[in-house]
Amino acid sequence: MSTPPPLSTWARNLSPSPTLAVDAKAKALQAAGEDVCGFAAGEPDFDTPEHIKEACIAALRSGKTKYAPTPGIMPLREAIAAQYGADYGLKVTPAQVVVSPGGKFSCYLGVLATCSPGDEVIIPAPYWVSYPEMVKLAGATPKFVLCDDTTAFKLTPELLESVITPRTRLLILCSPSNPSGAVYTRSEMAAIIAVAVKHNLYILSDEMYEHLVYDDAKPTCVATLSPEAEARTLVVAGFSKTYSMTGWRIGTTVAPAPLAKAIAEMQSQMTSNVTTFAQYGALAALTEKEKTKAALATMLTAFDRRRKFLHAELNKIAGIRCLLAQGAFYLFPNISSFGLKDTEFCDRLLDAEKVAAVPGSAFGAEGYLRLSYATGDEIIAKGVERLARFCATLQR
Repeated sequence: MSTPPPLSTWARNLSPSPTLAVDAKAKALQAAGEDVCGFAAGEPDFDTPEHIKEACIAALRSGKTKYAPTPGIMPLREAIAAQYGADYGLKVTPAQVVVSPGGKFSCYLGVLATCSPGDEVIIPAPYWVSYPEMVKLAGATPKFVLCDDTTAFKLTPELLESVITPRTRLLILCSPSNPSGAVYTRSEMAAIIAVAVKHNLYILSDEMYEHLVYDDAKPTCVATLSPEAEARTLVVAGFSKTYSMTGWRIGTTVAPAPLAKAIAEMQSQMTSNVTTFAQYGALAALTEKEKTKAALATMLTAFDRRRKFLHAELNKIAGIRCLLAQGAFYLFPNISSFGLKDTEFCDRLLDAEKVAAVPGSAFGAEGYLRLSYATGDEIIAKGVERLARFCATLQR
């Protein structure tokens, strides 16, 4: 019998998600009866608010079970457009809005719409693990620029200028950041975007965590920085993090109409539409404002408390230094002083103390950990105590 031909170049060169791999290993240990403290998963530990679930159930019961328009049902697109006007003063028409099956797919479609084989895409590190793989799947080349804790995990105009070439097509930014929790000020972001505009780059601005900010930090919608920025920017956001709807798979893109049209056309050939009745749940998140505001306030209060506690406890551990993030629900402590590769550190930590963390190298930043505090207070307290015990063994 002959051997089947090899898999495609795309399949052979794609790296699996390290965050999902760590989470899967931790869940396997839990299933075997181990008491695991998980800091790996990037999803809120809160349930989806009841009014959102009820709106979805009502839509299901009323027969909203057929195909929907590819870019999303019109009431949802209108509500998203109105939200950008209310939150940022950005004039958006429904024709500029595309609703996709998850923010991850929204990002991928944005890369596909702007990049061709041979193009280069600048990705500041630490970065969300999926960006480089999306770029490679588009036939383009990811080009990384390290922004470590000496720059508060933020890209600077000088760093950006240093990596732009004639082949550069797209800049990917994420603020608030996954994995570091860094939040750019408006002036910091404006200085970076001015460089991108000067070199006529597209900008994919991942703003998925836009409403999860602390210490009076303010999110910046990149498309509002200038008319030139608006003409080149794809704003990706969604419902997963803010409304604890990770499993619903509803991402959004707001872009100039020609780009939005191209994205919708590609989506029509790949996935058709987001699950129809789920879109009515998302609509309730935007239209039943008082209920949504109350649910978000509850989550933010818990996240802020956990953020401060975890940050304080991490900085008590000899050998660890950690910046206080202003957004999302992650901290990104530096563990380079222990002299171990971060992958080895995480493997040994999980084996010895049953604490699951993701190594910084998964995000393009060796020597760090990503710790999610979107988990219970008890787990955080127990987990950081175990981490301190583990680090003490490395100091001997």
